[in-house]
Amino acid sequence: MAATILESLAIPCSRPGLSTTVTSGRSAAAPLATLSQFKGLRASPCRQIAVSARSTARSRSIRRRDVVCEVQGQEAALSVPDVTKSTWQSMVLESDLPVLVEFWASWCGPCKMIDPVVGKLSKEYEGKIRFYKINTDDNPDIATQYGIRSIPTMMIFKNGEKKDAVIGAVPEGTLVSCIDKFV
Repeated sequence: MAATILESLAIPCSRPGLSTTVTSGRSAAAPLATLSQFKGLRASPCRQIAVSARSTARSRSIRRRDVVCEVQGQEAALSVPDVTKSTWQSMVLESDLPVLVEFWASWCGPCKMIDPVVGKLSKEYEGKIRFYKINTDDNPDIATQYGIRSIPTMMIFKNGEKKDAVIGAVPEGTLVSCIDKFV
């Protein structure tokens, strides 16, 4: 059923692996990304549609419904190492550098949104701060110990102590300003 719905919303697009969707229900033969290639949605600004005066009402309704859906880039995402209850003491609390820990869960949509940002920052701040992530479903004791009530939560530790926390899928600039206070 999901494939039928996706196919019924597809409109041809000039770039391979890209499909523009409009909720008009019109079907078209276009190269669609398979579900196995699909890595998530990325918002794009709506394109302006040139219209004549006669079709103004119709164009307004199309612009409201215009959504762009594309397969995100194939470049490898930077992976942040996992920490567990057994490695928490040595990797986080006894670290000689500040540590940013991302509390996340596999079912959490905002966690998936912030993960590439944290991966990118881990590369940019390499040697200045360490980055780890901990799955709150697999390690509930650690999450409870630090009062994690919402995920994603990025927590910064320095000299074994919690120094700061950022809750939610925040913009990169917010994480950067938080990190810069401790490096």
